Amino acid sequence: MEEYVTQHASRIYHVAELNTEQIRSFDRDRTAVLIPGGVLEEHGPFLPCSTDTLGSEHLTSDLAETIVRRPGWSVLIFPTIPLGHGGANGIGGKDVFPGSYTVRATTLRAVFMDLASELGEQGFRWIFYLNHHFPPNDHNRALNQACAYFNDVYGGKMVHLMGLIDFSILEGVLTAEDQKVAGIDVHAGTLETGWMLAFHPNLVDPAYKQAVTQTGETWEDVVRMASAPNWPGYVGAPALAKASYGTALAEKISAAIIALALSILAGEDVDAAARNDRTPLQDLGWAERKQQEWLQKNGLK
Repeated sequence: MEEYVTQHASRIYHVAELNTEQIRSFDRDRTAVLIPGGVLEEHGPFLPCSTDTLGSEHLTSDLAETIVRRPGWSVLIFPTIPLGHGGANGIGGKDVFPGSYTVRATTLRAVFMDLASELGEQGFRWIFYLNHHFPPNDHNRALNQACAYFNDVYGGKMVHLMGLIDFSILEGVLTAEDQKVAGIDVHAGTLETGWMLAFHPNLVDPAYKQAVTQTGETWEDVVRMASAPNWPGYVGAPALAKASYGTALAEKISAAIIALALSILAGEDVDAAARNDRTPLQDLGWAERKQQEWLQKNGLK
């Protein structure tokens, strides 16, 4: 392990590249495990469905670089897990939409409870899940409950960091003039298109410059718009996007996530609300019904 550390002086490691003895040798009290997550979710005609996943990887990199500046600390980064519950197509009640490939909330919880069990049994104490997705409540709830399981059973700290941040973090990025036009710009609009222009411009369709604004002044306006049969899959004003907006947005989110993580590593209890979220999960009825019918038909349930 000493040779490996010498070759990787930053003390940032990727779990998939390590062998058993290398993983065994990490100091559990001074190792943070980072799990970048995401979701394959439609982002309209101009952005890839991996937009949120790419954002998660960016956040993970920023946080890892910060943690290893602490004396003696190392970071283990998991492969990205692009599983999430609830796409933006649900705003208008559209169960199926090209580009959205989500899982049931109970499935999401089970995946992360399984990972929590493996990491907990191996003695890891500090786990941060990073997800750039601002999802419906059951996505956050599933992850919060998986984290609460780890914290209760293993006595460490597993935290879904983005679950502790709300939409208010988006305020102040756009100019007042552009914000007035963009309205409720919450999905694949000015902000997210700007983020992609800043970090992955090759994945943005240039046609965003001619995009028609799809938004409103109230959430009820947005729901009506997203319920239309021809809704293109975005909420906001992509045509106003520019890379400087994306850079400003990334800096705000990274700063908030890093501050939370460092507070937790310092022993502060900042996730009490998430930890106490024990509301039952409400799953995707249409998918579960189809699956249960098939399982019962074939004697598998």
